Amino acid sequence: MPLNAETIRDAPKVLLHDHLDGGLRPATVIELAAEGGYGALPSTDAAELGHWFLAASHSGSLVRYLEGFGHTVAVMQTADALVRVASECAQDLAADGVVYAEVRFAPELHVEQGLALDAVVEAVLEGFRVGTALAAEQGRRIRVGCLLTAMRHAARSREIADLAVRYRDVGVCGFDIAGAEAGFPPTRHLDAFEYLRQQNAHFTIHAGEAFGLPSIWEALQWCGADRLGHGVRIVDDITIGEDGSAKLGLLAAYVRDMRIPLEMCPTSNVHTGAAASLAEHPIGLLRRLRFRVTVNTDNRLMSDVSMTSEMTALADTFGYDWSDLQWFTVNAMKSAFLGFDERLALINDVIKPGYAALQA
Repeated sequence: MPLNAETIRDAPKVLLHDHLDGGLRPATVIELAAEGGYGALPSTDAAELGHWFLAASHSGSLVRYLEGFGHTVAVMQTADALVRVASECAQDLAADGVVYAEVRFAPELHVEQGLALDAVVEAVLEGFRVGTALAAEQGRRIRVGCLLTAMRHAARSREIADLAVRYRDVGVCGFDIAGAEAGFPPTRHLDAFEYLRQQNAHFTIHAGEAFGLPSIWEALQWCGADRLGHGVRIVDDITIGEDGSAKLGLLAAYVRDMRIPLEMCPTSNVHTGAAASLAEHPIGLLRRLRFRVTVNTDNRLMSDVSMTSEMTALADTFGYDWSDLQWFTVNAMKSAFLGFDERLALINDVIKPGYAALQA
């Protein structure tokens, strides 16, 4: 089968790094704003609003980029809104060929109208259940778990970690911290990470996106992260010789040797300035050096991306073929916060047969 957006959409995909509040449908943002009396949207036309979010994400201004999340979070303050957004998320991912997804959100951002943290989590989990069932009715099978995110500039990480442990048997698969890296190192939340390790819980940490190697080193060696959210700055510890050979520093070698998964989001990284362009994105080098690289969307609304568009862009930019896309997908499934038997079943029964059919 030729590699293009239509055929890639049919390929089974695995998504580990996707923000719920960064993936709403523009029309849903408008409808929820009207229902909740939120009048600060820059447009009430779905096409115009979608273009506004993309322009804001690609503006080079962090302030304007974050303004987009202000709008989406503002319309996600009721249980009904959260159920709808989560349901549509599961349906949209399934329609894009995603068979397993971990979607993250910060419960503490959705309590402005009085919802308790538990109610926020339960509403999102219900939405994923509804969306998964509706997708199955359309012949699209998807499994969705969620990551509970704590904001690194706030002081609720221990509370959110406890929430993640309490709900881990009913749909929560792990924990994350997100937000500005500079000035807010992951070690500020050591008590949360120590608690998670004591509870045998999984967690990932946003690191090495806007900040450099110290962020990655702290996330791994102090906090014990299972995965790195983005991790693009690990290339700062790799030296390329004139002959094209690569020399890895101690941290880069450790990341590769220990098969630490890198949750890379190429288009988003370009939009936020973590990479100058897709052609210059470190994913090309890191894939060549066989780091545990995975491909992700980050914020589907803000960057106007899908797993299909990300994989299509990578294939066009780096000349990847079906075997490369399968490699990224298997990497992600191996790295999922899911039981070994379930990971193996998805790899052997869904992913490999799916790619075999496309390559036949």
